Amino acid sequence: MRVLITTDAFPPSCGGSGWSTYELAKGLREGGHEIEIVRPLVDPEAETTKFDGFAPRPFRQWTPNLPYIRNYFRNERLYARLATEISRLIREQKIDIVHAQHRLTGPPSITAANLEGVPAVCTVRDYWPVCYWSDLIVNPDAEALCPSCTVSTMARCVRPRAGTLWPCALPMIPYMRGNLFRKRRVLSLSATVVAVSSAIATDLKLRAPELANTCVVTIPNPVDVEGIRRTVELQPAPLQGDYGLYVGKLEVNKGVLKLFSALSAARFDWPFIIVGDGAERARLEAEAQASGRDVRFVGWRPREEVLAWMRHATILVFPSQGPEALSRVLLEAGALGVPIAAMDTGGTTDIVLHERTGLLSQTADGLGVDVARLRTDANLRVRLGRAIRQRVDEKFASRVIVRRIEMLYERLLGERTTVSS
Repeated sequence: MRVLITTDAFPPSCGGSGWSTYELAKGLREGGHEIEIVRPLVDPEAETTKFDGFAPRPFRQWTPNLPYIRNYFRNERLYARLATEISRLIREQKIDIVHAQHRLTGPPSITAANLEGVPAVCTVRDYWPVCYWSDLIVNPDAEALCPSCTVSTMARCVRPRAGTLWPCALPMIPYMRGNLFRKRRVLSLSATVVAVSSAIATDLKLRAPELANTCVVTIPNPVDVEGIRRTVELQPAPLQGDYGLYVGKLEVNKGVLKLFSALSAARFDWPFIIVGDGAERARLEAEAQASGRDVRFVGWRPREEVLAWMRHATILVFPSQGPEALSRVLLEAGALGVPIAAMDTGGTTDIVLHERTGLLSQTADGLGVDVARLRTDANLRVRLGRAIRQRVDEKFASRVIVRRIEMLYERLLGERTTVSS
C-alpha cells in the first residue's frame, strides 16, 4: 500500500504524538508499505529534518502571534490550503489511503481524501474535537473537568486563560463554538476515526453527536518496546541509588502543582528527579526549595537520556490532572518495568490497572499514600514492575498495533473495491 501520513509533529524534536506517529510509519515501512509524510509548520522557527530515512514534506503556514487570530490561521486558513496540497499529493503519488494524526492535519486530510476518492483515517490523540483547548479543563485551579462545551462553560474557561482581559475575549465564543463544530463535522466524514484510548472513544461518543454514524475504533499508540530496551542497554545509570522520577511538561494540566503535596504526604526521602520544563518550573523550584527535599530539575533531555532516567528509576510518579488520552511516558516506563503511582485520569486506566500493573489514586493525598507504599515495599515494586512490562508487551507493542492498523487499511480498501465494482 501507498500510505500518506499527515502529522503535526515528527522526530527528532517532538513530544509523544510525534514519536507515536514515527513508530507507526516505521512499522508500516517494515511491513513493506510505501510511506509519504506531510507536516504543516505553523511556527516561524519550526523546521523538518530527515529522521531514520523519513523526510517529511514541510507545508508552511504563516501565523500571527495574536490570541484567537492565531488559532484561525492555524485552523481555517491552514485547512483550506493544506487540503489542496494533500489532494495534489494523492493524485501524483497514487496514494491508497490517507492517515491523519492530529488536529492540524485531520480536517484537511479528510477533506482531500474524500475529494480524491480514497479512504481517510484520522487518529484522535487528545480532546481537540470536543474542547477548544483540547484538555477539558475549565479552571486550571479546580479539580472538576468541563462537563460540556456550552456558552457558559466557555465563558468560564476563557477567564483564567485571558487574565484581566477576559471580557475582551467573550466576543470570540461564537467563533470558538463554530470552530469545534466545523472540526467535528469534517471528522464525521472519515472512513474511520481511531481513538487512542477507551477514554477518548467514550468522550467522542458522548460529546460529539456529529460522529453518531461514523465508525470509531480504539487502537492505542504503538511502542517499540524492543527498541526502547536496546537503547537503555547502552546508557549508563544517570544516578546511583534509589530515586523517584517525574517526566513531562511542567504545566498545570499535568498535575505538577500536586506533586509536592503528594511527596510530602509520602514523606519521600529519596532524591526526586524532574525531567521536563514548562510554565510552572519557577513555582515548582520555589516549592522544592521550601520543602527541604532533594529535588533535582534537569530540564528537557535527549530521548536516550530520558529513557535512561526511566530505566533506573525506583518509582515513576504521574500526577496528571487533565484527562490524559494515552500517556507515552507511562507506556515507555511500563516497557521498562518501572513501578508507577498515577492519578486515575482519562486513558491512564488502559495502561495502569490498580493493584495489578500499578497504583491509581483519585486525589493528591491518595497519590501520596501510593508513593509511600512503593517507597517502602520492594516486593510490591517488583510485582507491579513485572506486570506492567508484560501488559505493554501484549497490548501496546508496535508489532501488535501496526498489524491492527494494517487490518483496518485492508478492510477499508476492500470496502472501496466492493463499492466500485
